[in-house]
Amino acid sequence: MEQPILSGIQPTGKLHIGNYLGAVSNWVKLQDQYDCFFTIVDMHSLTADYKPAEKSQQILSTVIDLLASGIDPEKSTLFIQSQLPEHAELAWYFATLTPIAFLERMTQYKDKSARQKENINAGLFIYPALQAADILLYKPYGVPVGEDQLQHLELTNDIARKFNARFGKTFELIKPLLTKTPRIMSLLDPSKKMSKSLGDQHVINMSDEVKVIEKKLSRAVTDTGKSGQMSAGTKNLFTLLENFSTPDEVSFYREAFRAGNIKYSDLKGNLAKLIAHHFAPYRKKRAELEKNPDYVMQVIATGREKARAIASQTLQEVKTKMGLVI
Repeated sequence: MEQPILSGIQPTGKLHIGNYLGAVSNWVKLQDQYDCFFTIVDMHSLTADYKPAEKSQQILSTVIDLLASGIDPEKSTLFIQSQLPEHAELAWYFATLTPIAFLERMTQYKDKSARQKENINAGLFIYPALQAADILLYKPYGVPVGEDQLQHLELTNDIARKFNARFGKTFELIKPLLTKTPRIMSLLDPSKKMSKSLGDQHVINMSDEVKVIEKKLSRAVTDTGKSGQMSAGTKNLFTLLENFSTPDEVSFYREAFRAGNIKYSDLKGNLAKLIAHHFAPYRKKRAELEKNPDYVMQVIATGREKARAIASQTLQEVKTKMGLVI
């Protein structure tokens, strides 16, 4: 049997090309190598500011986005985190084992707290325990991560070690499946990673039509006039070009940059067409899925039951070893 792996994504709105290049495109490839579990981690998304009236639509939209991107429910288990209470329950048990010092060292807590100073909630602090539960419930072989996520996986393994030491061998340590993913930056502020939280003009959504992409790219910052020095904004455009174009076209624009006669309007216009063309099959599949809600709901239900069969078994084992079963 193929080895299981697990990964998740937060439902916070439309998926953008940073999500795609950073995770989703890799997930599609991994389906042919592993027994994949992909989860919509909606409980994690509650730690940020959100509108309750929009959350359910965001969750459903993310499911449709993943299916349209090529996640195949015949190959992978796709499920929604909050539909399995086992996640929250195991997270509490792990929280009782996790030293505060472990959580205080997490860099993402500091980063997120700085971004939402009016909403520094307890969930922001303890969510790594929930993340560990998300992973260890399914006892996967590994988790596909970028280098910026390694700290969270290390904490998951720290929690696994603590549990094993106190209650007996239960969890194998999780292997990081390091994936070299391009770091896609904001179009308007290339010092920051592309994120929906910055605003729609900072991102290119996978669902954007060519005219919308052209308009967004036309505003993307480029060089500031320093001859021979490539600015962060220009580097970002070349990163996109490398992922959506051919090596010959990339070489053409790099040579034009070195010669000092690059036409950014041409580069942006070509890049817009390339990105729109790349996601044309996705947009077509997404439109079909939106017209077939019964199928989407069936995928969700099937994924939930497949995930629950494993999660409930792991949780029962944990509770028995912790002395909670009478």
